[in-house]
Amino acid sequence: MATNPLTEGVDDFVDDLLGGQPDTRPYLLGERNQNLTHGDLREAVGAEVSLFAGAGIGPGSTVALQVPPSYTQIEVLLALWTLGAQVMLIDYRFKSAEVKVLHQLCRPQHAVHTGTAAKSLLAFRSRYELVTQRLAGGLPASTEHRLVQFSSGSTGVPKVIGRTARSLAEEITRFTKVDGMPGAGERVLLLSSTAHSFGLIAGLLHSLAVGAEVVFAPMMTASGIVEAAVNHRVDAIFGVPFHYELLGSITRPPRLPGDRAVSGGELMPPEAADRFAERYGFRVGESYGTTETGVIAMDVSGALRPAVGRAAPGVDVRVRDGELEVRLERTPYLTANGQDGYRDGWFRTRDRTTVDGTGSIRLLGRSDSLVVVGGLKVDLTEVEAVLAAHPLVREAALVHDEVIKAYVSADAEDLTVADLTAWCQDRLADYKLPKLFRIVAALPRTPNGKLVRDPSALRTATLAGAS
Repeated sequence: MATNPLTEGVDDFVDDLLGGQPDTRPYLLGERNQNLTHGDLREAVGAEVSLFAGAGIGPGSTVALQVPPSYTQIEVLLALWTLGAQVMLIDYRFKSAEVKVLHQLCRPQHAVHTGTAAKSLLAFRSRYELVTQRLAGGLPASTEHRLVQFSSGSTGVPKVIGRTARSLAEEITRFTKVDGMPGAGERVLLLSSTAHSFGLIAGLLHSLAVGAEVVFAPMMTASGIVEAAVNHRVDAIFGVPFHYELLGSITRPPRLPGDRAVSGGELMPPEAADRFAERYGFRVGESYGTTETGVIAMDVSGALRPAVGRAAPGVDVRVRDGELEVRLERTPYLTANGQDGYRDGWFRTRDRTTVDGTGSIRLLGRSDSLVVVGGLKVDLTEVEAVLAAHPLVREAALVHDEVIKAYVSADAEDLTVADLTAWCQDRLADYKLPKLFRIVAALPRTPNGKLVRDPSALRTATLAGAS
């Protein structure tokens, strides 16, 4: 029988993930004995396969999946992959306007979601009721990529990134070779978003492959995280700097059962890392990567800080013009946007970097408009474009000065900060929202007419005539 090039390799990938552990081994752990074993997972995936097949999803189908971190999310993802579908993974925090943009970019045939837009979910839920929709004008997959993700683009338009079954399997294998990664029978408290690469691949998929057990915190609060770590006797914690800042805010915390913690998504502030080590007696490690490449470097021990670690096994890096580049055999982008970031077999991270004689990678900041908030990338030009679309706004300039700040030029008497806040809340995920708005008569410009985005110049413009 001839193979379908659009689904080639996915069967082995899913079979290996689902079939490598005994039925009785725990996989996902929640509160009130809401635990899921590998046998339970296989049964649930089989049931979802039947439901989605009945909805017309099969080899080469394209599906937009937007479900909060949950047992339901991983069951559905594996079921869709089992059917040979190409899955667009959409952050559950995205608003309808953002989702619409992604649908227009990729034109999926189906959408699977929870039916209502999920807000900021502090309390973990293991199960969600789903809605499956057939979308008008959807197109089948034209490539063999199994996972489609999105990253902020320098033009404000999201970059569309594809991962094949092979690339996902290779990344899981890389994680198995990193010293300190949880192994069979060990427990990891997963705080990172499973809609993004670190939480999905290092957290869910690696643990599934090696037999590690994944614990979810009942509440994403300092006490909820500590409670989950202690009650489940976890060996490791995976999170972003925000989570470790929460834990560091507890002045007299209990002793944690494990001695490993890894931060991913954005560089850990030194003061937050030091505070955590002082409170809990061990260092937070780093995992550095991108949506396009997966993991690039990792140091579970945190001993190499302020470096983020050495290149992960199988990852080839170089520094060119002060920026880190990663070797990839082909472009990760599925649309024209972002292609300038891939040249001659190398992906440009646009992270300013040094690599010392031991191979340790140290990050020095970004060279473009991307900033990282709560472990998630935000393109300031995207937020600027949303603000500039307001009928009363003449132009906007965004800066990241500890937090995202927005400066807009408009007639102050006709526009208020409340107006701008509401406008952005309807069109942007909450983590993209500016924390401060300033309305000025005119934004500063360079002698050749370009907008100035220097924080001090913008503050001066505010003092000169802002509302």
